[in-house]
Amino acid sequence: MKRNALLSSTDISWGMYAFLVAILVLFLRFLAPNLFWHIFTPVFRGADILATGSHTFINSFSNTARLASENERLVNENVALSNENHTLLQKVAGLGALHETPGILAGIVARPPESPYDTLVLAGGSRAGITLGQEVFGPGNVPLGIVSSVLADFTRVTLFSAPGMTTNGWIGRAALPLIIRGAGAGALQASLSRSAGVVVGDIVFAPGPGMLPLGSVVRIDSDPSAPGVSLHIMPMLNLFSLAWVELRSTGIMAFVSATSTLP
Repeated sequence: MKRNALLSSTDISWGMYAFLVAILVLFLRFLAPNLFWHIFTPVFRGADILATGSHTFINSFSNTARLASENERLVNENVALSNENHTLLQKVAGLGALHETPGILAGIVARPPESPYDTLVLAGGSRAGITLGQEVFGPGNVPLGIVSSVLADFTRVTLFSAPGMTTNGWIGRAALPLIIRGAGAGALQASLSRSAGVVVGDIVFAPGPGMLPLGSVVRIDSDPSAPGVSLHIMPMLNLFSLAWVELRSTGIMAFVSATSTLP
């Protein structure tokens, strides 16, 4: 009766159940060491796949937000570039309206020392519409000289720096008038009163439409016994780097002194 009472399911305690389960687990552990691992491996793999999918799904929202922000930035840049392009087009149209009488572009085929100093030889002549006495300008609308000889396909330009060339002009913001003389070898000279207050670096302008920069003062010679000073002026452009010039009639020839002799 005691044995039956011990084995009776109604009288077995929870401790006995735990003991029996432990015995069973130990038995399975020794009999099949990796049984639980094989059983729960699919569950673990499914959990990993679910976590990866969830991470990808969540990141898709982040990528979408980032792409939307990038797209908005590119749209704003495109609008800004479009406005800038429109402004530049308006400026070009305005410059085209101001330049109602376009000049003639001509390439330089000979410059000092290939050509005589203070002269240029251009690839273009009467066939291109170039005429004697036209003014010659470099990049930036810088006046260089006057056409002194024209052939059918070639033109010779005498620069303002040529000896014997004299041109009326002015200097500085105060627009002090002065006579500009060619000193040869690409240099210019002028004389001015000592009281004018001219300093090195002042810009010298030539006559024509608007402010045409001719050169700048690089040295001032002063004699205490003389009332004036001598200005040494260098052209704004380097003749050795010029590749093309523009020729047009603007009336500068009317300001060139009658004592000038075009070589």
